[in-house]
Amino acid sequence: MFKQKNYLALGAVVFVAVVLLSLPTRATARLKLAVGSWFLPLFGLANAGQQLPADLADSVLPRRELLHQIDSLRRENQQLREQQIQAVAIARENDQLRNLLGWQKQAPWKLKPANVVMRDPANWWRTIQIDLGSRDGIQTNQPVLTAEGLAGRISSVGFVSSQVVLIGDPNCRVSALVENATHDIGVLVASGPLDTSLVELSYLASGANLKPGQNVLTSGLGGIFPKGIPIGKIVDAQAIEYGLATEARVKLNANLGALEQVWVLFK
Repeated sequence: MFKQKNYLALGAVVFVAVVLLSLPTRATARLKLAVGSWFLPLFGLANAGQQLPADLADSVLPRRELLHQIDSLRRENQQLREQQIQAVAIARENDQLRNLLGWQKQAPWKLKPANVVMRDPANWWRTIQIDLGSRDGIQTNQPVLTAEGLAGRISSVGFVSSQVVLIGDPNCRVSALVENATHDIGVLVASGPLDTSLVELSYLASGANLKPGQNVLTSGLGGIFPKGIPIGKIVDAQAIEYGLATEARVKLNANLGALEQVWVLFK
């Protein structure tokens, strides 16, 4: 039985071979293409299986290399943040310098920049310390400015640093002029410790014509502060001493609670 099956299989193969050899050339080519298309997916899977380990080996990096790249990206991110902070600080300083140059065109002021190195942690006595002293030509009672307006005056001088008493402190009274039709003059006196942006303007005449938004400048009286330095704007006013005098609140131009750099004025 087994031999009979072998003979039948052999005969079938011989028959197929004879048929293939007797077919025209075009029909033989089509038959080869059809048979090849049956086995092509199997060949593709075999090639993909051989290529997959190589691709994985190329795409998967060692853990040490990944950690190194992460650390490099973190350092680069931190560097970009620092550069952004520096750019903002430089832009702010440039704006301040432009304002000061505008002042110098209006008045022949000689200004020297100084950094704030210390400030009173309490607001009861408004003082700061700057990094200029007698070696830099600093003297007591010199006006101290910001790009926005008057900040205070030099109260004491050391060799390498000086103390500045700010507007609103009892030791820093300023003769001020209101920029209105009557040019009312008063004196900036001490204010409360809660809000460093407001000061009181006292000793005004009973008929002072004050309105919110009017500019307040140094009057030039007293011999310390030259005339025309911006101080702030009128917030409101009221009659005091049974109508014999007027008192006003002034919103300062300079932000005394966030001073980083100031300019000392040389007359």
